[in-house]
Amino acid sequence: MTTINCKNMPFDELNRLVRTAPTREIAIDGALGQRYIGCGLSDKSLTITGTPGNALGAYLGGAEITVFGNAQDALGDTMNAGRITIFGRCGDTVGYAMRGGEILIEGDAGFRAGIHMKEYGEQVPKIVIGGRAGDFLGEYQAGGVIVVLGLGVRDECPVGAYCATGQYGGKIYIRSSSAPTALPPQTEVTKNADITEILPLIRDYSAAFGADYDEIASGEFVLLTPSTSNIYKRLYCNRNI
Repeated sequence: MTTINCKNMPFDELNRLVRTAPTREIAIDGALGQRYIGCGLSDKSLTITGTPGNALGAYLGGAEITVFGNAQDALGDTMNAGRITIFGRCGDTVGYAMRGGEILIEGDAGFRAGIHMKEYGEQVPKIVIGGRAGDFLGEYQAGGVIVVLGLGVRDECPVGAYCATGQYGGKIYIRSSSAPTALPPQTEVTKNADITEILPLIRDYSAAFGADYDEIASGEFVLLTPSTSNIYKRLYCNRNI
């Protein structure tokens, strides 16, 4: 294992050391806002202590990143494959344009989680948020799966305002008996949804953070999906397609 103490280290120097490290396993200590850590990595396993900066794991190509601390904005931006595990919370736009892989967040996520997520064939990105998600969850979502567990959240629904705005693909599962309020008209709501599809994700989350799988899986879930695959055709075309 290679150990890097990055206290007061510029982000570009840190990223150079990560890319050129002779071992697959890399421990980064003292992270404090350095951006782009692990950007595009495919063959490394990073363990980070501290608070990494924006765009952690951007364009990730199969590497594994574990953070013992919080993460900032744009976590997993345009991620293609691999796994990011956060023992804490994260900022806004987690999984922006994410195209594959898995992100597990122990606590809360900020605004616009899962914005522009997309999928193709068997390439299906997945985000699990253990706590609460902020406003605009799943904005313009085109594919992939978002799961919000709401653990430790007292609100009736652990999701902020404007959820699923512009969603035209993918699925949002929320562990709650109530759907978010003021959903857009194209959103289809399924209460007490079948969660067979996300049981492996709940198992991954429980294994990573020591949560009670049975308790989580026994809860009621709401599923949000777009009501049709061509919801915006009336804006651009008068033909029947």
